[in-house]
Amino acid sequence: MKLFVGLGNPGQQYQMNRHNIGFMVLDEIANTHSFGPWRSKFSGHFSEGLLGNKKTLLLKPSTFMNLSGQSVGELSRFYKIDPKNIIVFHDELDLAPGKCRFKSGGGHAGHNGLKSIHSHIGDNYQRVRLGIGHPGHKDLVSKYVLNNFSNEDQKWLRELLAKISESCIHLANNKPDKFINQIASTLGNKKGAGEKSNEIKVEKTSIKNNFNQETKDEQKSTLQKLLDKFNRK
Repeated sequence: MKLFVGLGNPGQQYQMNRHNIGFMVLDEIANTHSFGPWRSKFSGHFSEGLLGNKKTLLLKPSTFMNLSGQSVGELSRFYKIDPKNIIVFHDELDLAPGKCRFKSGGGHAGHNGLKSIHSHIGDNYQRVRLGIGHPGHKDLVSKYVLNNFSNEDQKWLRELLAKISESCIHLANNKPDKFINQIASTLGNKKGAGEKSNEIKVEKTSIKNNFNQETKDEQKSTLQKLLDKFNRK
């Protein structure tokens, strides 16, 4: 069994924050792969489903970011999930917007959500680090991560979430290299005028990709549904 954890803050006012990209990934996965309904337990909200033939749990802690480990610890102990089978999706200030890296074990680099998880299950878990960029000065970080993604961010964010969701079956099957390669191969379209390329890495492997895929009219992404809701307000 695998456990995918998305980090973020609970509450409608935080839904589109940069800090909540982990929640957005899990919502997209649940929607794309027809997971079961979200249930409230283990100090969070969790859903069950299959990625290929691998049973997978999705968990969004309902505590605030700096207490995320409480929820991860409760659920992982109940289901007896080894930390090596836990993958955490989180925002990463030290990566430019649109960059994505896979990391196994190691330190928390000051990320409050990871720091909390370390304190409950140790550091032998895996992470998907999702770049949101840095505001330029440490005093601006708190306001920056708790602000919504900008309109300029929406295109790469929408496409990144969709491609992670499509490729995550490889993470469930312990093949992070295939996870990255599938994202690279499906995002290999030519760059449009004015668009920037985005880099995705697994450990020391670097693959540059240009994001220019049209969104299907017949199926809105989870992110688009959130954007529609906020735009109506």
